[in-house]
Amino acid sequence: MNKKILIAYFSWGGNTQSIAEKIHKTTGADIFRIETITPYPKDYNETAYGIAKKQHEEGIKPQLKDNIDVSLYDAVFVGTPAWWYEMAPAVKTFLSENNFEGKTIIPFITHSGGGKYSIAQDMAKLTKAKKVLEPLVIYENGGSNAKDDIDNWLKFLDFGFCK
Repeated sequence: MNKKILIAYFSWGGNTQSIAEKIHKTTGADIFRIETITPYPKDYNETAYGIAKKQHEEGIKPQLKDNIDVSLYDAVFVGTPAWWYEMAPAVKTFLSENNFEGKTIIPFITHSGGGKYSIAQDMAKLTKAKKVLEPLVIYENGGSNAKDDIDNWLKFLDFGFCK
C-alpha cells in the first residue's frame, strides 16, 4: 500500500473504538482518537439526552483536546457513533478544523439501531474531500462478525487493504 492512511475516530462508549482498532489491525494505518477537552459524562442519559442533544440542536462543536496534521495523509478513515441522526459533535469539530481538500474520506459509523442516516453525505459537505467512500455501518461493536464485516467492507472498497 503506497498511500498514507489515517484512522481518526471518536468513541464515547467504546463501540467506535473497537471498530477503529480492528480496522487498524487489518490496514496498519496510523490511528488517532478524537477527544474533547471537556469529556462527556459516563452516564448515558446525561450524555445522550443532555449534552449531545443540546450540541446537536444548537450546532455546538466542542473543542478538541488534540489534533493531527491530516495533510500528511492521502486517505482518512473517520469513525463516529450516530448521535441524534448525525455524526458526533466532536467529529464535526475535527472535520471542520482540518483541510481535507483532495483527500479520500472513508466513514465508519456505529449505531444502536438507527443506522447510517446521512452521515457520509454530511462529512462530504463539511469537507472538500476528493471523495467520500461507502461507509461501514455497524450495530454497536459488531459482535462476533465484526472482523468479517470489516474485511468484506475493505475488499468492497477495493482500496488495496485486503488481498
